[in-house]
Amino acid sequence: MSDHHHHDHARHGAGHRHGHSHGGHGHSHAPASFDRAFLIGITLNLGFVIAEAAYGFIANSLALLADAGHNLSDVLGLLLAWVAASLAKRRPSARFTYGMKRTPILASLANAMLLLVASGAIVLEAVRRLSDPAPVAETTVIWVAVIGIVINGVTALGFMAGRKSDLNIRGAFLHMVADAVVSLGVVVSGLAMLYTGWLWLDPAVSIVIALVIVAGTWSLLREAINLSLDAVPKRIDREAIETYLGGLPGVTEVHDLHIWAMSTTEVALTAHLVRPGATLDDGLLAQACTDLSTRFSIGHATLQIESGDPAHPCTLAPSEVV
Repeated sequence: MSDHHHHDHARHGAGHRHGHSHGGHGHSHAPASFDRAFLIGITLNLGFVIAEAAYGFIANSLALLADAGHNLSDVLGLLLAWVAASLAKRRPSARFTYGMKRTPILASLANAMLLLVASGAIVLEAVRRLSDPAPVAETTVIWVAVIGIVINGVTALGFMAGRKSDLNIRGAFLHMVADAVVSLGVVVSGLAMLYTGWLWLDPAVSIVIALVIVAGTWSLLREAINLSLDAVPKRIDREAIETYLGGLPGVTEVHDLHIWAMSTTEVALTAHLVRPGATLDDGLLAQACTDLSTRFSIGHATLQIESGDPAHPCTLAPSEVV
């Protein structure tokens, strides 16, 4: 998501066998249009949440209130995602040497937890209502929920393009689609209550809404936790990268290979390459970094070259050492 590029900076002291170079970025940049998508999404949804909560109270519908709660958590989620996306573009500082690239991962984590808490609150109230159903103004419920489908649909379209490349945008997109589906459920329950008079449908639907939220949030939570723990991102083929590095000219061994997500879109790598009789070879480093970027979408690679001198074994070589 960062719009600035790191420059190649290979600084070599005398006898210092350590190459450090960056290839071109192999990640996709989130275009400025997502700023507009976030702004429109937040404005539309916040206005709708206020109206939906008000009508939920007026119509005495827990399903509408649940939907409003769901929408509110998504407005907060969108806000969080937008702030994170903006912070991720910050330049590195002396203290934050990676800039604020991690913020979208933290936002995804906070977002998922927020949704799970909202779901729990809805289920508690619904269970209480099931034992004591109250009359509901069905027509109001139906119309408010129909407006909800339109608003969520429009917002989801804004995030459609970026959902493949960025966990943060994917979270926003999933929320909006889930919201549209949930509002559809509320419309159906309103119609059913209108024709059957079954009051228990309202709390029952709110429980289903809560389950929809939990199901949609689970994968987001799991992926955000994995990225927080520096797991190799799902789309990266670790074995293929190890094979590629081991196949570089003169390289006899690859060790201390680490691949992790710097942000929801950028991936970093460090590795030690053993090249017997190695001399400084900027050409090899530049080629390796370019290949890692174009073939494996790793835009930030740092490679340490060693000659494999038995008198000075690398302490990080054993696979169990981090």
